[in-house]
Amino acid sequence: MDFENSGPADRRDKKRTSGQDSAIETRAGERADGPALRSALGHTRDGKPLSNNRAPAPDLAPWIARVYATKVDLAEGTSIRCGMLADTPVLRVLFSGDWTAETRDGYGRYGPSALFFGPQTKRMAVSVSGSFATVGVALKPGAVAALKGPEMADTLDRIILYDHIYGKEEWGSSEKLIEWLDPEAPVERWLAVAETLMRQVVSLTGGKTPSPVIEAFDKAVFANPNLEIGAFAEEHDIERRSLERQIKRAYGQTARQVLRRARALDIAAHLQGVADDAEAEEAALRFFDQSHMIREFRAFFGMTPRQFAQTSQPFMTLTLEARQSRRLEVLGRARPAGDYPWRIDD
Repeated sequence: MDFENSGPADRRDKKRTSGQDSAIETRAGERADGPALRSALGHTRDGKPLSNNRAPAPDLAPWIARVYATKVDLAEGTSIRCGMLADTPVLRVLFSGDWTAETRDGYGRYGPSALFFGPQTKRMAVSVSGSFATVGVALKPGAVAALKGPEMADTLDRIILYDHIYGKEEWGSSEKLIEWLDPEAPVERWLAVAETLMRQVVSLTGGKTPSPVIEAFDKAVFANPNLEIGAFAEEHDIERRSLERQIKRAYGQTARQVLRRARALDIAAHLQGVADDAEAEEAALRFFDQSHMIREFRAFFGMTPRQFAQTSQPFMTLTLEARQSRRLEVLGRARPAGDYPWRIDD
């Protein structure tokens, strides 16, 4: 479906670049495609890298939305300038690559480290030079509060060193996490160790689970990001203002902001070819008209839908594909062994 017929951390400062351009570039500054980038863990039909992502072990399901790993080889001297927009907080360990990001705190540079990425309210410009590998744990709405982490509103559009949140002696430091995960180990071991470490965090913080109402709202947003808050509150026998307070605490944003972002992310997944094609028309009809959709898309991604579809978006594709895989699982439409039509595994 045509979504737009009208046309195609360790050092921070307040420096800003345009942030809206995405590219794979060689050392000489030339744009590169295809052979310059290769994922060891699968790719889309048109060659975009994908992660190894799956649901967590059942005992961790109350807190964890997804565990995943990425491993991408770049040709020597190649870098990626892109962006990401995630609706969940992520504990992410960077094993390799020289990274930069334009965060709420300014321009940051990051080498191998364990980091807490707060959810993004709009596209966050990100770059990496050199081949890279990461492992991540995406947390469910309400999980950060349940696990005695920071206020969600304070984490939006930020990248925080793991040590500044959970870095206690018995929980491990950023350096220790990298050692325990072992960058040279197989990917499945990364995911298993990440789950073991999260069990430790759950135990040490008391094991409180997020609100069942927030879990229900999370599922409802996947099913229909045009839902009416009043009707949802009535259906779940909760006073509307109480529901709105719980949503604000769990997401760091208002219900309206959460729903707007969900609509934009669903459209973006279709534009990057990592969504169920049968839902494309329904996703577009969630907007009043085409101009409304373009305006909303530009507010979140800094470009029109056509520009987004025509631009290389490796990091965005990785984020969107993991979200869509989880979305189909939450809605009871998961494919066996993650066999989704957009995936090609090597």
